[in-house]
Amino acid sequence: MESNLRDEQVWMAVGSLMFLAMVALALGLAYTGAVMVPFVLAIFITVMISPVFDFPVVRWKFPRWLAAVTTLLFVLAVLALFGLMVFAAFPDVKTAGELAEEQVADEVVGQDYARYGHGLDKLTGWLLATLKAWNIDLDETAVEVELQRVAEGLQSKLLYVVSEAVSTATGLVSQGFLILIFVIFLLAGRDPHAVRSGIYADVESKIRRYLITKCAISTATGILVWIILALFGLKLAALFGLMAFLLNFIPSIGSVIATLLPLSVAIAQFSDPWSPWRIVGVVAVPGAVQIAIGNVLEPKIMGRGLHLHPVTILLALAFWGLLWGVVGMLLAVPITATIRIILMRFITTRPIGNLLAGELPGADDVEHSRASGGRV
Repeated sequence: MESNLRDEQVWMAVGSLMFLAMVALALGLAYTGAVMVPFVLAIFITVMISPVFDFPVVRWKFPRWLAAVTTLLFVLAVLALFGLMVFAAFPDVKTAGELAEEQVADEVVGQDYARYGHGLDKLTGWLLATLKAWNIDLDETAVEVELQRVAEGLQSKLLYVVSEAVSTATGLVSQGFLILIFVIFLLAGRDPHAVRSGIYADVESKIRRYLITKCAISTATGILVWIILALFGLKLAALFGLMAFLLNFIPSIGSVIATLLPLSVAIAQFSDPWSPWRIVGVVAVPGAVQIAIGNVLEPKIMGRGLHLHPVTILLALAFWGLLWGVVGMLLAVPITATIRIILMRFITTRPIGNLLAGELPGADDVEHSRASGGRV
């Protein structure tokens, strides 16, 4: 009994100290975000590209400076490609601004507001006909007014969301020089011949696999969304594809946001007899693609993953998003997974690491007691 009480007191003290340390660390990270965000990005980039640096040195006996130059050229090529994608989307951002500012852009729906109303009338009629087929009678005027409010609300939020996503991508590109400096120094201090083990090896292997897989899957998702929306004839298809690529790095909520974003543009643009089905298709088809990739393809490629509970991921998104904004949400999962791997290496902090994976303290004792027929 005294031993259990002592253990609880120790855990209370350890938990209180860790909480205070987390608060102090969070304040420090928030204050130094301008430097820490590029540094953390450089760490994860170095983890991803380290095989490109190690392989020529170990297998082909390249000089380290030549391997470093080759690796940096590879990084620059990727950053340049990403920058071109962002700047190519700026014309679409301007169009999105016009949509949000004027409610309906002339280049999308015509020269007058009547055509936009005509499109909403068709959507209203389709909805009422569908509900009547299900024996549900609604006031036609009320439905039209509510649809009008939904359309205006969606378009009023469109510019803000688009601007935030594109400004984040632009910020990453503009910080590319500082990130590149950090990557150079991290590679300069790396020994390709060193045999890595322990925490560093575990973090490097798991985080590298996650990042490479996530980049490949996000790229495929963005390209597919862009192609699908372009086939539907939707304006801003390239921009929505870029946003699907970026938002796919944010688990759970990112794909939902990327799926719903084109809805307001679709409502404003389409006014032909098939507009209700095209509006549904603009949301349903990319949504089905994201569900298939996120729930079927991605788990098979990643295997067991990073052992993070969905609630842990949501809390991590909120915490790192509060500290570093959208970039923090993009980095939330790999940072939290790294923290968990470190916590699991120490006996004192291992229960916290298990808690991040969704394993409650004492769960093993409960299962053992149930298996042995004892009381909990």
